[in-house]
Amino acid sequence: VTGSAGGATAQNANAQLEHCDQTLGTLAVVEDQTAPWYYRLTREYKLTSTVPLIRMLVQQSNCFVVVERGRAFGQMQTERALNQAGELREGSNFGQGQVVAADYSLNPMITFSQKDTRGVGGVLGGIPYAGAFGALAGSLRTSEASTTLTLVDNRSGVQLAAAEGAASNTDFAAWN
Repeated sequence: VTGSAGGATAQNANAQLEHCDQTLGTLAVVEDQTAPWYYRLTREYKLTSTVPLIRMLVQQSNCFVVVERGRAFGQMQTERALNQAGELREGSNFGQGQVVAADYSLNPMITFSQKDTRGVGGVLGGIPYAGAFGALAGSLRTSEASTTLTLVDNRSGVQLAAAEGAASNTDFAAWN
């Protein structure tokens, strides 16, 4: 994911990304941060939430307008509470009924993630005529992950769509 997003004005979006001429509605991306996969993502792999990347892809597609329901929503609530307490400047225009409803929710989930699912290690030592490679040792390790995305209509609770994807990564290590 690269570029920027602003609905129909996305810049440097992936050319393989589906693009809509007009939006289909509003979308909230909801990530279950209590799920075991989220703990592994953040603690073991030292990665952050998947939400910013998903939001960027959605916005670049122009298929949905993204509404905030994550961490920044808490900040929105704080600003509203300050307004109700009379702490904001007059004319700040924080009135009731301004938050846009999410027509749909998108729920990302990592269903499988494993390091070192396959591997090969070897040493090229003591082989005649190996030359500079005589003391070379190396290994190949493969990591795999599988994900799902579900799209739910917030008015009816009906799951409208589900998609699954998988990826693998091979790391090569060499030393002498």
